[in-house]
Amino acid sequence: MTHATDIEMMDTDILILGTGGAGLFAALHALQSAPMGTRVTLAVKGLIGKCGCTRMVQGGYNVALGNGDSVERHFMDTIQGGKWLPDQDMAWKLCEQAVVRIHELENEIGCFFDRNPDGSVHQKAFAGQTADRTVHKGDLTGIEIISRLMEQVLARPVQKLQEHRAIALIPTKDGSALSGVLFIDMRTGKFRFVRAKTVMMGTGGGPTMYKYHTPSGDKTMDGLAMALRIGLPLRDMEMVQFHPTGLLAGDHTRMTGTVLEEGLRGAGGQLINHHDQRFMFDYDQRGERATRDVVSRGIYAEMRKNNNPEQEGVFISMSHLGPENVRKKFAGMVKRCADSGFDLAGGKVEVVPTAHYFMGGVVVDTETRTELEGLYVAGEDAGGAHGSNRLGGNGVANSTVYGGVAGDVMGMDIRRMGALRDPDRNILDREIERARAPLSKKPGNILELRKKLQNVMWDDVGVMRTETGINRGLSQLSEIEAELMETGVDGSNLAFNLTWHDWLNMASLTEISEVIARAGLARENSRGAHFREDFPEPGAMEASYFTVARKAGETLSVSREPVKFTIVRPGETILPEGEPETLVGAN
Repeated sequence: MTHATDIEMMDTDILILGTGGAGLFAALHALQSAPMGTRVTLAVKGLIGKCGCTRMVQGGYNVALGNGDSVERHFMDTIQGGKWLPDQDMAWKLCEQAVVRIHELENEIGCFFDRNPDGSVHQKAFAGQTADRTVHKGDLTGIEIISRLMEQVLARPVQKLQEHRAIALIPTKDGSALSGVLFIDMRTGKFRFVRAKTVMMGTGGGPTMYKYHTPSGDKTMDGLAMALRIGLPLRDMEMVQFHPTGLLAGDHTRMTGTVLEEGLRGAGGQLINHHDQRFMFDYDQRGERATRDVVSRGIYAEMRKNNNPEQEGVFISMSHLGPENVRKKFAGMVKRCADSGFDLAGGKVEVVPTAHYFMGGVVVDTETRTELEGLYVAGEDAGGAHGSNRLGGNGVANSTVYGGVAGDVMGMDIRRMGALRDPDRNILDREIERARAPLSKKPGNILELRKKLQNVMWDDVGVMRTETGINRGLSQLSEIEAELMETGVDGSNLAFNLTWHDWLNMASLTEISEVIARAGLARENSRGAHFREDFPEPGAMEASYFTVARKAGETLSVSREPVKFTIVRPGETILPEGEPETLVGAN
């Protein structure tokens, strides 16, 4: 048993987990809204500004800046793209506050986005949207945003816990509030418990339990696993977004799965099958500019028709747009493809649907509060804003909008909070023992286990699903979890013991994989990213429900809750003045 003396203790006022767009914005806003002298601490699994997914954003940032576009139009695209499953109040706040946040990014943070000849901000076309609204910096938008945010945060009095892995949310003894967060200091292998009055979780989702995936390798659903174990409700957990065009470069490179961004298709890129035929118009009248879920299923269907192990994916072709034009507009991706042996500008590049984003997450309100006093969630860890499908360009907008909201709200909330709360020592000790469990077992092959997990999720709980396949997947997940629990790690030196962290990664991924599968079983229709071949119809939009998963002890349950149409109902739209109007053929 680990004793209290084995744990390093630390106190702060506001603790932020993650340093992507949500975390860094939360820190800046918390410093502005909190009382003078408030201690703000940033904790991150890697290094500030050098890890996570926001910095990997290529495409851009959705925001309605006029020229025929409006917040109402952006909102309707978000609701219809999410197949009427989004929390409408969250979606509205996302679209409305994106306008505020983009001006903040340029005027206060120092971001510089691409502009038109007249000096106005350039906005490009993205799939599933009725206006060109995606602000960008070439195809390296995320690096621009994170670099400028990092400069601003590092210039301020913020405590930094870098290379600190959060492993558990620890409540008070009566369970009424959050006491703090248990970490492993990866540099030493020691445990550190940080008490805080408020904690914002912005660790990012990261569906890396799939064979093909885009997020960085440090994204392993840790935040959602922690929330699940503490008993918090998770919604829309079946909704895994597959980006249609992940680079397929072979098993020998981690470049496989890397996104070739949506702007390629928005600019006129064509998808070609193994017969050298353009095929997307066979699946949707919008062709390559259909939403990501539709295009992913179209590609997956072509892959199944082909059934050729020598060419698993399909191809994206840009050469008809002029190689020089492509090299100029998409310099980052042209170089990335060239590094992997492909000519994006003048040839064809093999692509495959790749697990990209997780629409599911912790149930929160529009102020990022959870049902547990002291815990706030923003970014990809939070469910609700996207429903069953996230529009390209809404992800980084969501993170920065709600990260800022969380910072503002935490700064205000701590004014009414008293002293720091003491932890439930039994839960604290139990979580430490859970993390130390593999150190006392015989070492095994965790990499092979992760590959097995990725194949199971891709084959049985992936782009296309059936009850038979999901149940087969659940059976295999149970076997993988049992094998993991018997797989050990050499614990002779815990400083930067990456094998230990591989084990912890697998534990989180396996835990959340089961939730994805069980939520997928519970949804007996097809909406957005979730497609059941045995229930292919979407069901009545006016009877829409979302799934809610919750764990009590070792028992995982999934229930359904009706969507609340708080702003607009199926069959209606809203005009810029905000008045509902019947929308003929609304989907």
